[in-house]
Amino acid sequence: MHGELTKLGITISQAAVSKYMTRPRKPPSQAWRSFLDNHVKDLVSVDFFTLPTATFRILFVFIVLRHNRRRIVHFNVTDHPCAEWTAQQIVDAFPWETAPRYLLRDRDGVYGPYFIGRVEGLGIDEVRTAPRSPWQNPHVERVIGSIRRECLDHVAILDERHLRRVLREYVDYYHSCRTHLSLGKDAPEPRAVHPPSMGKVTAVRKVGGLHHYYSRLAA
Repeated sequence: MHGELTKLGITISQAAVSKYMTRPRKPPSQAWRSFLDNHVKDLVSVDFFTLPTATFRILFVFIVLRHNRRRIVHFNVTDHPCAEWTAQQIVDAFPWETAPRYLLRDRDGVYGPYFIGRVEGLGIDEVRTAPRSPWQNPHVERVIGSIRRECLDHVAILDERHLRRVLREYVDYYHSCRTHLSLGKDAPEPRAVHPPSMGKVTAVRKVGGLHHYYSRLAA
């Protein structure tokens, strides 16, 4: 605008023009939260977290989360993550042309050229978060927090086999029983409402008794 005024022979400072220009109320580009909301049906997130065993061995857990129903599509455990191993987990998570459109991840070095090539081969577009910005991958971070608080913080893990078994039990509870605020207090696998007319309330143990879910049994 200052350039146009100059071409019209009007002498005015650029600072004065900037002062009276209307400021946009919304960001000029799509906000990060808007991107997540707009592509929720086509978006998965991946991430690692670590866990020490009872013998002080460090294990790495890889999580693949589909956003729309907060489903943990795939998980696996290793003591030595690398690009080849991580790429194979994506292939295992999405067989037979079930791959999503977008994959959201951080900039960890484990996602090397081999991983990038395999993801591209599946027709998935990678979306990388900004450096040191875990808040940009909130759904998988929240799931990892739930796994820690609701399960692994209460169990002494012995080895990879033990960790896989515990995680399978928790993921089964997470999918079929645990209600989520973002899903309207429903589970990733929708649960039917049991009205009082169906009988007495009974508790069912899950994850070795760490959690329960409640249903009604007819008398």
